[in-house]
Amino acid sequence: MLVRMTTNPDQPQTRPRRRTPAGAAVLREDVTEAIRAAVFEELAAVGYARMSIEGIARRAGVGKTAVYRRWRSKLHLVLDVVSAVAVMGLPTPNTGSLEGDLRMLYEVTSRALRHPVVSQIIPDLQAEAARNPEIAEALQKALEQGQEGVASKILVGAEQRGEVRAGLDDELALDLISGPLYWRTVVAARGRKLPKGYLDSLARATTEALKAL
Repeated sequence: MLVRMTTNPDQPQTRPRRRTPAGAAVLREDVTEAIRAAVFEELAAVGYARMSIEGIARRAGVGKTAVYRRWRSKLHLVLDVVSAVAVMGLPTPNTGSLEGDLRMLYEVTSRALRHPVVSQIIPDLQAEAARNPEIAEALQKALEQGQEGVASKILVGAEQRGEVRAGLDDELALDLISGPLYWRTVVAARGRKLPKGYLDSLARATTEALKAL
């Protein structure tokens, strides 16, 4: 027998509440963040090659199943973490001058690069990137969305203010902005404190170099 459903037009209509499908796993955000934090710590401690899902799970205080519910392999886990950091990005300075913007960018970047965990992870991932195209692509994306993205915006602002000429060689300009600090912090000094006044001098010298292009 068919039963016809009727509604009363005088009564407010409510949408049925969506329910989580029976048996579906609900991924807790606090567990996800604990795993991501553990990835950074494990990378700094043992490097990508020796890093394992077991070690990550142990450091995060969860079971291996919790990790595999979110990522199907160590590679995909690391790629996700690197991409997530890239999306966070850096704040775009807006001091009103090229030198001021560069100085602020260098301050934020140098603090990040000198962090003990970061200073250990970056060289290791770069070495892996030479052997793994997927990691290389993720790191390139991180650079493009991170410091290089901010540096590009700084150049646009400087061009609009007439501090640099239009039509600069973008790649050369970005090399001038990003290269020296990265070399000094990651390669030469390896996380050690920069000399007093170094960032001021670097911002001033880079500004003059960009104006001369």
